[in-house]
Amino acid sequence: MENYFSVGEAAKMVNMTSETLRHYDRIGLVKPSKKNELTNYRYYTEQDIVRLNTVHALQQMDMTLQKIKEVLEYDDLRKIVDFLKQVEKSADEKILSLKYSKSKIRLARETYENKLRIQPYINDVTIQHFPKRVIMLSDTLEQPTLDTLWSYLSHFYNKIEPAQQEQFAFEDLAGIYTEDGVSRLFAICIRYANISELKTLPSGNYLCIDCTEENRAEKLNELMQIAKQKYGVEPHFTVQQIVVSGILQWNYQAQVFLGE
Repeated sequence: MENYFSVGEAAKMVNMTSETLRHYDRIGLVKPSKKNELTNYRYYTEQDIVRLNTVHALQQMDMTLQKIKEVLEYDDLRKIVDFLKQVEKSADEKILSLKYSKSKIRLARETYENKLRIQPYINDVTIQHFPKRVIMLSDTLEQPTLDTLWSYLSHFYNKIEPAQQEQFAFEDLAGIYTEDGVSRLFAICIRYANISELKTLPSGNYLCIDCTEENRAEKLNELMQIAKQKYGVEPHFTVQQIVVSGILQWNYQAQVFLGE
């Protein structure tokens, strides 16, 4: 007695969707062998399942549905067998090619993994060019806090004589400037007049690395070592630019001056 399978059962057996099977039915590629005239339900036989699996396999060989339909409708069974033999041979060649490609990809991955183990932090370090930046240093604030960061600009405006305040404007950007072991919070000036609280960060190339509150001292030390050992530079100041990362959260970009 022949077994029959519903559209859903057949789709599951061949790892396709029911809609795909209905599409194949509509275009005459694989039509179910049995149809209930009362319910309009369609049923597939085991031979239909073989044909569905054959269609799926041929699609993996980049054949169009039109070409597959043409081949499977050959009157001469020998022609179908010969065609499938040729496709099987092509599949073997494709498998060999993929295995060769996989071996090359694995070799490349292992090479990059070795580099990553040898220099785990180097990929985080970049060299960026900054134009001249004029900053205003705080007299009292050494680093940001929840109370100061979100209102830091008012702190710097309060340092300026009222008659000069209109001559100043600041970027919405803060940072920490460190020189001779002394750290001060700073704001970057867009417009300014000459007063003693200003300092100029020279234009040029800076070693940069992203860091957090917890590891910024370690990352700064890494930059200083790279500057000395690789570039022969003894930086006399460092910059830790504050990068707001969320509500009441911030990280840093550490920067070390290399030169013009």
